[in-house]
Amino acid sequence: MSITLFIPADAAAVALGADRVARALTQEAAARGLDITLVRNGSRGLFWLEPLVEVETPEGRIAYGPVSAKDVPGLLDAGLLNASLLDGADHPLCLGKTEEIPFLKGQTRLTFSRCGITDPLSLEDYRRHDGLKGLTRALALSPAQILAEVTDSGLRGRGGAGFPTGIKWKTVADAKADRKYIVCNADEGDSGTFADRMIMEGDPFVLIEGMTIAGIAVGATKGYVYIRSEYPHAIAVMEEAVARARSAGLLGPSVLGSAHAFDMEVRSGAGAYVCGEETSLLNSLEGKRGVVRAKPPLPALQGLFGRPTVVNNVLSLTSVPIILEKGAGFYRDFGVGRSKGTIPIQLAGNVRHGGLYEIAFGLTLGEIVEGIGGGTASGRPVKAVQVGGPLGAYFPPSLFDTVFDYEAFTAADGLIGHAGITVFDETVDMLAQARFAFEFCAVESCGKCTPCRIGSTRGVEVVDRIAQGIEPEANRLLLTDLCNTMKFGSLCALGGFTPYPVMSALNHFPQDFQPASLVEAAE
Repeated sequence: MSITLFIPADAAAVALGADRVARALTQEAAARGLDITLVRNGSRGLFWLEPLVEVETPEGRIAYGPVSAKDVPGLLDAGLLNASLLDGADHPLCLGKTEEIPFLKGQTRLTFSRCGITDPLSLEDYRRHDGLKGLTRALALSPAQILAEVTDSGLRGRGGAGFPTGIKWKTVADAKADRKYIVCNADEGDSGTFADRMIMEGDPFVLIEGMTIAGIAVGATKGYVYIRSEYPHAIAVMEEAVARARSAGLLGPSVLGSAHAFDMEVRSGAGAYVCGEETSLLNSLEGKRGVVRAKPPLPALQGLFGRPTVVNNVLSLTSVPIILEKGAGFYRDFGVGRSKGTIPIQLAGNVRHGGLYEIAFGLTLGEIVEGIGGGTASGRPVKAVQVGGPLGAYFPPSLFDTVFDYEAFTAADGLIGHAGITVFDETVDMLAQARFAFEFCAVESCGKCTPCRIGSTRGVEVVDRIAQGIEPEANRLLLTDLCNTMKFGSLCALGGFTPYPVMSALNHFPQDFQPASLVEAAE
């Protein structure tokens, strides 16, 4: 009898040696005359345990990790392939039942329910694990009823300021045009974020299903997935998944035999962070330079090629199938306040348990960093966490009681953004972090507006003067004034959000902005 093993083909697992482990297992099993079926699944998101090897047993999957190629002979000697819950249990890499690992057991996986479980490119496997149920129900509803479900669910954009998805869709649905488009923003450029990549590599059909439902709801017949060029694995998986979906009748002139037409393409970005901004992304899709457009007009009215366009993040679109499958009320019951559903939190930086953790809105920042993340990997005290990518605010431990939802973070002068959390221990220099924010903005600016193009460069100079002890008080005031100009005068969020990391560093860690002589005197 063949034994089924699962080794992720996810880019993070591959970077840690998953391909070498897969080859070693295949070769060693063949040398021993063992019959195995190897499935290259997506990652479960427990990155500190990658490469994670799972074995299918009658009692459920058993996990081993982190496994290296040199561990393979010992694992086989310990009974890894005997398909019994007890065999291999004494091996030091044995983690027991995968679903019982505390990091996984505590999650509420709705969007990522299949990620790490199914064969990413098997449409049959996708169907067996409740795939296409949302689309099937959507085909039995009118576009207005689909819009009502998405609106009533409370789903908000998962990549920026949390704009209600249903309102955006209705604007496009009500617009009059000969063509409409669905554009998926998969230009996941924020440092410490990987949820988009993970789900595209681990469960690509859920994105195809979500985009198809969106197309039916608003009357769009064509979709584009714009993926950053730094994601070659995700691009390859999505292209193959789209081809297979088209062959199976999921995409094309008749979606699953219905009267609705919808097709889609995968497009690669060109390495510009600013193309994560929706209008810059649209310019890039049209073959133009990736620069920000002035708004209005909104993309929902004049977007791709001047037509009404839904521009949604990957996590927004992949949340749609379960909303249609289970109903708006089911999804709305998760979360807190106006932040409904679940959010895939991405833990990175100096953290013990780095990875993806999907949970309903409502935990505190401290529960996430200390409880789920396990504190710092270095063992030193946490000094700051940055939430929302390189343009997110820094939070000190004194604000760890902040609830993880959009309104609470706005009230604390922060933003959730793509839900990436980067952890720093006590050795971090927050003045250097503020300088990095300005420098990052200067490098990535499209150059269209003066506050962003010039302000970021001047910001680096002001921070350098503070670091050198040149009129520190006057330059701190100048820094505040400069941030206000960028925040309220920039055309897009690149210049407009750069003040978040700078001002939070200045306000919460003022000691790092003092001349060294004053800090030493205070100590």
